[in-house]
Amino acid sequence: MNRDQLAHVLRAAATIGDDGDIVVLGSQSILGTADADRLPDEATRSVEADVAFVNDPDESKMDRVDGAIGEDSPFHASFGYYGQGVTLETAVLPNGWQDRTIAFDRPDAEPSHARCLEPHDLVIAKLVAGREKDFEFVTALIAADLINIRILLDRVLLLDTPGAVQERVRRSIERCARRAGYG
Repeated sequence: MNRDQLAHVLRAAATIGDDGDIVVLGSQSILGTADADRLPDEATRSVEADVAFVNDPDESKMDRVDGAIGEDSPFHASFGYYGQGVTLETAVLPNGWQDRTIAFDRPDAEPSHARCLEPHDLVIAKLVAGREKDFEFVTALIAADLINIRILLDRVLLLDTPGAVQERVRRSIERCARRAGYG
């Protein structure tokens, strides 16, 4: 996915949900800080943008997005990418993440006024999830010098999770750093 495609998904999601207050979760949140041509392939290969409405207490907006522009929808078939409606609770994020989000401030994304996760917060969420594709994503960002390992280690301490989860994430950071050629 690229920034134009993300703008399209956000424009559609805001229209469908009749609400532009959206947070992009998941890997395509990285497009809030970098154009696809500056990113490694592992960071842009996803054709899915996870979109969460800040105010969706009954999850009806999320469901409408899934139905209209989600996986296997006519939107997906037409454009080759799609929006996945999720909740803010989908991702386990470091405390204070809301204050670090980055506006996806593009006129072609209106009526959304979406925000993307700050890249280090995004990486922590990916490492909490801990799937192989997440490790590949994180390793590629570290190798491209788009992520600071020290900041990641500091963010682990901001997780409101059991110590065992924090330790697993810390080890995952070290593993990805080694894969990326650091240490």
